[in-house]
Amino acid sequence: MPNNKRKNRGNKNKEVTMKPSNEKDTPIQDYEDDDIEEMQEADLKKLIRTLRSSQKQILELQKSLMDKTENLSRENEILRRNQNETKQLVQQETGIVTEVKNSIDQMKNTIESLRNRMGEAEERISDLEDREQERIQSDQRKDEEIRILKHIVGNLQDTIKKPNIRVLGVPEGMEREKGLEGLFSEILAENFPGLEKDREILVQEAHRTPNKHDQKRSSPRHVVIKLSTVKHKEKILKCAREKRQITLRGSPIRLTADFSSETLQARREWRDIAQVLRENNCQPRILYPAKLSFVNEGEIKTFHSKQKLKEFVATRPALQKMLKDVLHTETKKHGHQYERR
Repeated sequence: MPNNKRKNRGNKNKEVTMKPSNEKDTPIQDYEDDDIEEMQEADLKKLIRTLRSSQKQILELQKSLMDKTENLSRENEILRRNQNETKQLVQQETGIVTEVKNSIDQMKNTIESLRNRMGEAEERISDLEDREQERIQSDQRKDEEIRILKHIVGNLQDTIKKPNIRVLGVPEGMEREKGLEGLFSEILAENFPGLEKDREILVQEAHRTPNKHDQKRSSPRHVVIKLSTVKHKEKILKCAREKRQITLRGSPIRLTADFSSETLQARREWRDIAQVLRENNCQPRILYPAKLSFVNEGEIKTFHSKQKLKEFVATRPALQKMLKDVLHTETKKHGHQYERR
């Protein structure tokens, strides 16, 4: 029996020693107590080393698992924080979106209100423009009526003044001795002896204008002589034009027809043109009340307005060249007057 045991042990030892070399890395096998007792010391050491290595591996695995667990915990914590932050951001963004929507709604309401106000303002502006247009048209009608009335008044004044002669240059106070009528008789006797003897020439009225003398006025007031007929006035003025130089007690004076202020202004506007025509021997004359007459190509032409004169000049190259500068100056002058208005 002992021999059999030894033989079995030997067989067992042989089984242990005959294990492949790669079994040291294999997992620990399950051994019975009898098997452990029959193991040799070398086998036990090897088994212990294997156990220690396995234990070390287990510890390393535990440590690795713990590290991974900690990492997972940290990652979970980071995820939770990120989730919380994301929730907060979402809430903030939701709040911002809500505020933006509210702001947009307010802006829409404001814009709509502004549009309504603009519509009302445009209606008011349109009404004001219509009223302004009506006012302008009314003013234009009034201006036209005033112009027509002035023209009518001017014509009436010219009609009333038609038999009048205006004497310019008679010194103030000279009428004290003989009166203005006596001075006029003296003018006729000094310049037109034949007319002075004409008993039909009667003076109906004589006065100075304006009525009050202004001490600051450098020139004497004009003397207005109202004759009985227009024929006598024309006769005297014709003689004055022929004599050219009229005097009173040796001092030069002037005799001219008496016109309204509008007619005088209209006659003044012909002066520059008449001067150019006179320099070119066109024999210009300003007829009653404010017409321009001159000789062109052997014919007498008469114009009552500058527009008619311009239309005629456009058909006469020589005359157009002659009056180009003065008509251009007149056009610019009227343009500036229109701008000032």
